[in-house]
Amino acid sequence: MKKLALALVCLISVAFFASCDPEGQPTIAVLQEEGYVASGDVVDVNTEINFGFVMTSSLMTGKELASLTITVDDGDPETIALTGTEYTYRGTLTYEITRDEIIGASTITAIVTDVAGETATATILLSINNPAQDLVVTPFEWRRDAGADGTGLAEFGLQWTSNTTTNAIIKPLEGATLYRFDNSEVWSNTKTDVEKAALFSELPLSIAQFTDVSVTAASQTYDIVLGTTYNGENHLIHVTGSTANQRSWHFSITGEAK
Repeated sequence: MKKLALALVCLISVAFFASCDPEGQPTIAVLQEEGYVASGDVVDVNTEINFGFVMTSSLMTGKELASLTITVDDGDPETIALTGTEYTYRGTLTYEITRDEIIGASTITAIVTDVAGETATATILLSINNPAQDLVVTPFEWRRDAGADGTGLAEFGLQWTSNTTTNAIIKPLEGATLYRFDNSEVWSNTKTDVEKAALFSELPLSIAQFTDVSVTAASQTYDIVLGTTYNGENHLIHVTGSTANQRSWHFSITGEAK
């Protein structure tokens, strides 16, 4: 889910004067300073932004300010008590979201109230950008010695507990799903997390096991692309090689994952 990291920093200011005073209400406006966002700005996720509001009492009534409430979208409001007739609010905000979430826009709403109960509202409307992130490629080695279970597979939701007379038998763990892509070019074509999410949104039919790696050839090369979904994560797996030593019963499968 989207999480908002909101830090409140409030400073009194004497430099702001209201330009209008409708029906005795206090006035509030978006803080216009370098480094602070304004309506219409585009901001990236997971990046701290500065925002602020300036407010003053009604020139008609002179009633002191009583409170300021800040709300970001449908989040919990933050309310601070005020005194005096002028105030500047400065805050920081980070849109912390997962890759699967899409946020098109966000509204920061500020409501100032004076001691007479009169209110005024200002808003900042932002466009939220979730830029693609390059995938990190990590080498792996799956190893099986003699009759022991294979190691290095569990993080991908896989297990290697047996062989046929000639090949390894790779199966998904309980709760995991295993796929094989017909076109190995998906490995090189999938470079960002956005592309990976798109790839896993249109998957081939799942398979019960994978048995195309030899446990008899001393050394073998492959260009096989698998996919797994396990514990809410998607793994793209490129199987590129295998080795087998039938004297010591040592077998390994190597490749890369992202």
